[in-house]
Amino acid sequence: MRAYTRDLERLILWSVVVRKKALSSLTVEDCEAYKDSLNAPLASFTGPKRPRTSGRWRPFAPEGLSADSQAYAVRVLRAAFAWLVEVRYLAGNPWSAVHEPATVTRELSVQVHRALPASLWTRVREALDVRCDGISGDNVESDDESRQWRAARAATILMGDSGLRRAEAALARREDLRLAEVAGDGRASRSPSPRSPSPPTSSRSVESAGSVESGRGPSSVWTLTVIGKRRKQRTVPVSGATVAALRAHWQDRAHDFDAPHANGPLIAPLWIPATRTARERHDAQTDEGPYSVDAFGRLVRMAVQRLARKSAALADFSTDDVVQLANTSAHAFRHTFGTRAVARDMPTDVEQAILGHASLQTTSIYVRAERRRVLEAAARYYDEDAE
Repeated sequence: MRAYTRDLERLILWSVVVRKKALSSLTVEDCEAYKDSLNAPLASFTGPKRPRTSGRWRPFAPEGLSADSQAYAVRVLRAAFAWLVEVRYLAGNPWSAVHEPATVTRELSVQVHRALPASLWTRVREALDVRCDGISGDNVESDDESRQWRAARAATILMGDSGLRRAEAALARREDLRLAEVAGDGRASRSPSPRSPSPPTSSRSVESAGSVESGRGPSSVWTLTVIGKRRKQRTVPVSGATVAALRAHWQDRAHDFDAPHANGPLIAPLWIPATRTARERHDAQTDEGPYSVDAFGRLVRMAVQRLARKSAALADFSTDDVVQLANTSAHAFRHTFGTRAVARDMPTDVEQAILGHASLQTTSIYVRAERRRVLEAAARYYDEDAE
């Protein structure tokens, strides 16, 4: 939906400013001209990336769009105009006569290399716990800083332990997090009242919270229902450590995570930026508003980058580890879940269901990447042995 909005905004701006026409008056020739402009946008339409609310915002980057992005834009506009015809806003769809730019069909790829190795993922979680306890090297974090670290920890572990996409994690809600009872035949049933006593919310207890949560016995597991790509609903498992981190974050927000009928965003800003857009968005909420998708991504990315720059807990990390953390995005933690799931022998079809992949072929990329890592490690071992 965000991509559709972006491409329609670009076309409307171009139509009004360049062609001086309403969207409903565009012809096939106009659409062809716009398609050509995607490769080399007018100078007045380009500029460095700026916030959408900035007066210096421009719809295109200076280099224009890649061939793949141009073809995608044409497909989006063709579909959008088809809908406008269907609802009788337009009499015809000029984009149906416009061909997509020629592109090369590339081999399916997922940036698995961005996943954190298991040891690095463990130490990142330990470093987050240290920061959440208010410790920063020889300094002590302020209460506000510690609360922000706890929000970042909850967001990071939620993605890394459940394989959620950034938007799915940002929009996840408490009422969709339930306790599922696993029957003797291995099937799970959702508990209608998924509340349990709150364990200690000390940051130090989060890493061991899996054992605390499992105190209910091996027949129960926390599950979260989300709406993913293509508006498909799916349910993913949530680790005990994630639930403990969420409890601590909810306590910072002065909410009871385990209260009957608790609801609202799982992760929400502790304070609202003093910008007009942020104020308007949160004032419009009937309850506490969630992070926007981009802000959620920044929360995770900036926390990991700060760890890479300053954390004393990372002093024993290699240079390669620090470089990887400095370039880690929120989406990398989804890949981290995918690679760890394969390493722990999770069935590929189960992993596919959790990650929400439309095709098993996509999920299999993690399997191939794990096999390649094993072979590379074995090759290094035998090379060293030969020496």
